[in-house]
Amino acid sequence: MPTQARVVWDTSFTRYNFGPTHPMAPVRLDLTARLCEALGVFDADGVEVVGAEVAPDELLATVHDDAYVAAVKAASLDPSTAEGTYGLGTEDDPAFEGMHDASARVVSGTVDSARAVWEGDAEHAVNFTGGLHHAMRDKASGFCVYNDIAVGIQWLLDHGAERVAYVDVDVHHGDGVERIFWDDPRVLTISVHETGRALFPGTGWPTDTGGADAEGSAVNVALPPGLSDAGWLRAIHAVVMPLVRSFRPDVLVTQHGCDTHAEDPLAHFAVTVDAQRAAADALHRLSHEVCEGRWVALGGGGYEVVDVVPRTWTHLTAIAAHAPIKTSVPVPEDWRAHVEQVFGRPGPRRMGDLTTEDGPLWWRSWEMGYDPASEVDRAIMATRTAVFPLHGLDIHFD
Repeated sequence: MPTQARVVWDTSFTRYNFGPTHPMAPVRLDLTARLCEALGVFDADGVEVVGAEVAPDELLATVHDDAYVAAVKAASLDPSTAEGTYGLGTEDDPAFEGMHDASARVVSGTVDSARAVWEGDAEHAVNFTGGLHHAMRDKASGFCVYNDIAVGIQWLLDHGAERVAYVDVDVHHGDGVERIFWDDPRVLTISVHETGRALFPGTGWPTDTGGADAEGSAVNVALPPGLSDAGWLRAIHAVVMPLVRSFRPDVLVTQHGCDTHAEDPLAHFAVTVDAQRAAADALHRLSHEVCEGRWVALGGGGYEVVDVVPRTWTHLTAIAAHAPIKTSVPVPEDWRAHVEQVFGRPGPRRMGDLTTEDGPLWWRSWEMGYDPASEVDRAIMATRTAVFPLHGLDIHFD
């Protein structure tokens, strides 16, 4: 009988570390694991927690150029040699000692997750240390050195998967994964993100729909700044669900960057942990609907490292374990005490942001009608108009 949820974690993943002032602080991973442990998620029935070795060069080369891998290795030995070449040594991606091993270990964790799900060793797999969606074939970008997602998807294709759907709900456009599979009709990439007019990487427009041999395989929902729960969930349900159902993937791979949150310092959405949990739950249910539960769930961005990342990715892990945690559940006091000791301030008290007085999480389904006066609806409709006919779907009501 397969494991319910295979979770990638050990403390070696905190070695992916760009330095003390970089926003992608590895403590966010440590705090997530500690919260999973405090709430009993790692000890739930059917959960297996595993580490990962450093991915071999041959595996990296299924996606990345050999010259780029060699450059990462060289910069890992002497960071001073990286001066912007191959995207290394920049403000976003400063070189650090051991960078190759740390990055290749993340890749290995995601590939192991994909393998476990594909071969039936686990129904679901979670690697919240992964989700590095900006890395390109030949360069680092946006805090991402190697693209663990793309290597994982390529492994699935190389081992018999005919169709893989990739859904990215990070606030930033999932440009690296999209670009790598731009001309591959076997991979459907869907990115729901803040418009590139306001946010890095400045790409991901509704009319970007894939290469000549894969038209309709790339899907981009470019949403306005200031978006809150209702509009964000409306966009996900109006675009992601019908397209994935139509595509009928063998495996669903999802990226759960939680920088959509209102408190994230690097973006402009106003989403809550409650909505992020709701999105994870909806994508989990979708995996059972379309591909017999074969689901690989990954982390990604998220730079409010105490109040947001640990709670959101603990919810994600618990959902994969089929042991979801209510947002009303108190955060364990021992975890909050650890946060107080490390950061000099308390952590959040509850596993959600919304109080009982806020009422239930609510969003308006697309079937209730299109509002041309709504900036959110116009963004959704632009995507549906560009892509839905290529999948035989109606732009209004599918």
